[in-house]
Amino acid sequence: MTRIFAALAVTLLVLVGTSPARATMDEDFFGFRRPQQPYPQQPFQQQPSYQQQPYQQQPRGYPYYGPGSDYYGPSSGGGAIPRERVSAPVAQPPGSIFISTSERRLYLILGHGEALRYGIGVGRDGFGWSGTHHITAKKEWPSWTPPAEMRRRRPDLPRFVAGGIENPLGARAMYLGSTLYRIHGSNEPETIGHAVSSGCIRMTNEDVTDLYNRVGVGTLVVVR
Repeated sequence: MTRIFAALAVTLLVLVGTSPARATMDEDFFGFRRPQQPYPQQPFQQQPSYQQQPYQQQPRGYPYYGPGSDYYGPSSGGGAIPRERVSAPVAQPPGSIFISTSERRLYLILGHGEALRYGIGVGRDGFGWSGTHHITAKKEWPSWTPPAEMRRRRPDLPRFVAGGIENPLGARAMYLGSTLYRIHGSNEPETIGHAVSSGCIRMTNEDVTDLYNRVGVGTLVVVR
């Protein structure tokens, strides 16, 4: 009987000595770690490739009206001169444009004695003009090739400027007759209301986009 109890005691000690907790500690101590259970195998998923977005330079101190982000919000004009509905200053057909360079305002004639008035920038001293033309072409985010005479005055000008927020023609351009003059946007909204251009009619990008959507090729334009 004594021998049986002794054998049972030895067996119990052996079982305790090989408990999972003790075995783990001993294996860690001697550097023999048990093989780790493999992580559950997840099905392979192709990660989407990084799509690089075209760089868009943010404008300086005014809202961004870059490609793909046209704004047709309230008639705020986007600048210091608000766009507003007023009495028509001349008797022209509805849908035509009247430009007063002395006022530095452009009027889109609406009919019934009303017009939509926009602030504009006009030609500086020596570059003013007047006349009657029609819109012969319309372009969104136009490129710009400075005329030869302009490059003679300004040799620092590039030969070509691609369309975009830094282009002097801005978001939209409407070409007048066979001249080099345009009604166009501007990347310098602070110049609206001043005589600073080489003869073109400047508008804020918001205003020129609004006007562009209201008129078509063939629209009458009277400049005084």
